[in-house]
Amino acid sequence: MITWILANLGTIVVSAILLLIVVAVIGSMIRKKKQGGSTCGCGCSGCDGCSSCQK
Repeated sequence: MITWILANLGTIVVSAILLLIVVAVIGSMIRKKKQGGSTCGCGCSGCDGCSSCQK
């Protein structure tokens, strides 16, 4: 088991970092949505889908 972990340590570290980034992005989107902001990254003026992303 230890030899497998050592042999794949690079992959494990990169995967953990990517997982943390994804979790941080999703958490940021959830916080922004709860504060009434847009989760798509653009403003809502003139947006056809505004009613579906706002409360």
